[in-house]
Amino acid sequence: MHGPNRRTALRGTAGALVAVALGGCAWRESSPAPASLVVATGPAGAVYREIGAEIAGLLDARLPDTRVEAVETGASHDNLLLIDAGEAHLGLTSLDSVLADEAADAGPFRAIGRLYDSFMHLAVLDGSPVRSLSDLEGRRVSVGAVNSGTEFTVAQIIAETGLGMEEVRLDQAASAEALGRGEIDAMFSLTGLPTPAVADLARAHATRLIDLGDAASAMAEAHPEKYFPATIPATTYEGVPACPTVSIPNLLLCAADLSDDLAHVITDTVYTGAGRIALSRPEAAQINVRTGISTSMVPLHPGAARWYRDNKPS
Repeated sequence: MHGPNRRTALRGTAGALVAVALGGCAWRESSPAPASLVVATGPAGAVYREIGAEIAGLLDARLPDTRVEAVETGASHDNLLLIDAGEAHLGLTSLDSVLADEAADAGPFRAIGRLYDSFMHLAVLDGSPVRSLSDLEGRRVSVGAVNSGTEFTVAQIIAETGLGMEEVRLDQAASAEALGRGEIDAMFSLTGLPTPAVADLARAHATRLIDLGDAASAMAEAHPEKYFPATIPATTYEGVPACPTVSIPNLLLCAADLSDDLAHVITDTVYTGAGRIALSRPEAAQINVRTGISTSMVPLHPGAARWYRDNKPS
């Protein structure tokens, strides 16, 4: 397995900011703090990358004796490969990517908790003749980066609809740039709201989102534990009307063999620090104790489960 080809110190500014906010809180568990901790995030222009960097910043402040690194990746499936190979300790992933094989369980993965939901975007320039999903037939379309959650979920849409198109694999930032230059006809992006790449596209070009309501209903009927009909609000992107689509929960995963103490501290850090993350990333407002345990068929790590038991809302 080949890891990502770019490693970025995404945590730097966030770590400096939250160090003050956390007041120097440090590891207080019985086992020694780890020497290093790698958080697998996502590609340029993606919410995963930004949320992952914020989580790394919180952990960097909480664990002063640990080198915390946020790693830029292709997103969901890439993050699963990294955790499985022991090259990352934590990773963000969409629920459907973890449960790709419906006959299998979560295998070597355990959940720290549910974070926020992602929404599938199908974006075109306003002058495009594409008005519906079926209009993509034969057109050149970005389906996301290789091993990303976008790529995986688009494959599920194709399986449900039989859609045929020329598939291009670009990360979110590169997809938006290619669409703006007219090099592709449309781009899919599975991400939180708002996503930087789509926001930048909408500021630079008149942009529309394509209604995915019918596909969302079909997917929710076929896989009710993974997919949920939803709407991208009109206030999300400048000049872009509201649009029906499909939403998918995102989880923060770790390896099953992560120490209970470390999983407990990670859970405490993320869920007590969610308000600070939300100052820069509005998606983080969804991160809370009540929904954190809603990880579907992916079991909670025992250390995380202990934290939720100790912090049950009244």
